[in-house]
Amino acid sequence: MSNKLTIINEQLRVSSLVHCWSKKLTFCIENWKTIILLIIINCSLLPINCSAQLPAKYLITFKDKINSPYSVTKPLEFLSQRSVNRRQKQNIAVKTRDLPVNPAYISEIKKIGAAIWFTSRWMNAALIQTSDANLQTILKLPFVKGLEVNGTIDDPNLRSGRKKHKFEALENQSYNYGLSKIQNEMIGVNIMHDLGFKGEGMMIGVLDAGFYNIDKIAAFKPLFDENRIVGTYDFVKKETSVYEDDAHGMEVLSCMGAFSEGNMVGTAPKASYLLLRSEDAPSEYIIEEANWLFAAEYADSVGVDLINSSLGYTTFDDAKTNHTYAQLDGNTTIVARAADWAAGVGIVCVVSAGNEGNDAWKYEGTPGDADSVLTVGAVDANKLYAKFSSLGIPTDKRIKPDVVAMGQGAAIISPNGNVTTGSGTSFSSPILCGMVAGYWQANPTLTAIQVMENVRKSGSQADKPDKILGHGIPNLFKVLSFEGEIANFFKVYPNPTKDEITIEIDNFTGKNYEAILMDISGRVQYNETLKKRVQTISIEKIPTGVYFLRVGNDEKRGVVRLIKD
Repeated sequence: MSNKLTIINEQLRVSSLVHCWSKKLTFCIENWKTIILLIIINCSLLPINCSAQLPAKYLITFKDKINSPYSVTKPLEFLSQRSVNRRQKQNIAVKTRDLPVNPAYISEIKKIGAAIWFTSRWMNAALIQTSDANLQTILKLPFVKGLEVNGTIDDPNLRSGRKKHKFEALENQSYNYGLSKIQNEMIGVNIMHDLGFKGEGMMIGVLDAGFYNIDKIAAFKPLFDENRIVGTYDFVKKETSVYEDDAHGMEVLSCMGAFSEGNMVGTAPKASYLLLRSEDAPSEYIIEEANWLFAAEYADSVGVDLINSSLGYTTFDDAKTNHTYAQLDGNTTIVARAADWAAGVGIVCVVSAGNEGNDAWKYEGTPGDADSVLTVGAVDANKLYAKFSSLGIPTDKRIKPDVVAMGQGAAIISPNGNVTTGSGTSFSSPILCGMVAGYWQANPTLTAIQVMENVRKSGSQADKPDKILGHGIPNLFKVLSFEGEIANFFKVYPNPTKDEITIEIDNFTGKNYEAILMDISGRVQYNETLKKRVQTISIEKIPTGVYFLRVGNDEKRGVVRLIKD
């Protein structure tokens, strides 16, 4: 089952999703232009409330991409410019795996009478809906490899016409962070924001169960006013609308994107978001892993920088498809491969570890087992292990979770728009994801792999990681210190220094800059307006130690690590 535990107002409740997990696999929908066309025409889901039994869905794979009309030399035919740019920045080549499924294969399958739901570039596969008789014919086609899952992968109750229950809103019983102060300051988000990195220019794909009411909640209004919801898609219903479904994704998004100063501020309040529904909350079938693949592949084609997914899978309503511990090796499940494929094209995937610490399963699920993701466990406000947080599998030599953040008693936005608290790795993951977005914004030359490795290195127990807290709680300033100087438009000397520093600004145009000196706890020790190209500042009265100097205005900003002897 996917760990569907979310504790609202400190009480456990069964929710539609729990963890965020990812590895190297991800589908797409033939290609991004096709998806955009689907969105434009708002194609709808096959009827779900008819009395007759509908055909089942199957995930079929193809043998090759021979004679494809697409080419790796013309990626803009199936990827956005932003997606191509992300690869180029990280020296990642467009590969055959990125090519869409051969459309000739799809045409042949349609002739047999199958409906095509989605296709996957990375898996070279298609989700089809068809009768058993047609399936047998399709499996005999010379270009079909076989079934990814042995049998149907959807919810038979959905095919028979049972309507899923509609989500019922829960009653709720630098920035002024309000209730989100502890969770943000625990990982240095307050300092990151003070330095001017709030996620501007970064795009985060959120894969979840629905984003109930966010278009009506005041804390999300800046996202809409500033056009930072870049798109939505529902891979469960095959439609664009995601605001009427489960509220779990709304709560997750609030940890990153909410802005209600004095009440709650997310970790990346200025980032842009792509909202994708892949989870069908009331049930648990392996088709949801395929949906995750399609969603991640779509997120890639649009050009996201990061994916946050507070979803995870272990066992299912159809026991034949249950996972075993042995399968959680990071290379076996659909969703783990999808997450690793996403990482392979330069996306940072941040996923929840799961909430099975107190349950019989006990360990992380998938895609938390994936190698190339940041799997996030949970601690409380005192930085102590939250006992519900899933552990790493003992027989696995890898360290999971990778890191932890506050997930017990975390501030979230409730479905009625009020600020409340909830518990689960569903929330520690996006809290961390927003911080990672700001860090990457500050260090744009890093690759996704370097970003993830630096986050691990910054952990409070990076020297002695374990299967409980992983590398520990990341610290933004430790991470920044790995890269040394971030600024490239000004110089500071001498550094180290004793009594004074000189700041020299390149290409000074006469516009004032603000210089702010902060200690490692984020407290401002000194600030000065710079009105000249070269200006000397006395810091004689400031104690010895390590500081960060931010210099910037509304056009550009940078940070330098400064040592006072």
